[in-house]
Parts: sequence; structure tokens; C-alpha cells
Amino acid sequence: MESVIAALVTGVLTLAGVLVSNSRSRAVMEVKIDNLTRQVERHNCLIERTYALEQDVAVVKAEIENMRKG
Repeated sequence: MESVIAALVTGVLTLAGVLVSNSRSRAVMEVKIDNLTRQVERHNCLIERTYALEQDVAVVKAEIENMRKG
């Protein structure tokens, strides 16, 4: 009977340890995901701005070519 009680106590303590460990791991993962999300948003913003600049440069080049021909 004592060995069953000891096994139950050990099992409960092990379960509690695993739950605490998983909780901490999940918190760390959420922070990392949030950081990656911010980085992706900044990257996407940069790509959009670069695309707009490329379009503007293309328009300016076309205008310069028209001025040279005219």
C-alpha cells in the first residue's frame, strides 16, 4: 500500500513539473513568435516601399528619355 501511495505522489509531482515546464516553454515560444511577426511586418513594409520606389524610378527614367527625344 505504501508503494502505491509513493507512486501516486511521484506521478502527481512529475505531472506538475511537466505542466510548469510546458507553460514556460509556451510563453517563450509566444514571445519568439511575436518578435518574428514584427520582423516580417517590417520586412513586408520595406518591400512595399521598395516596389513603390522602383515604379517612381521607372517613371522618372521614362520622362528623362522623353525629354532627350523631344
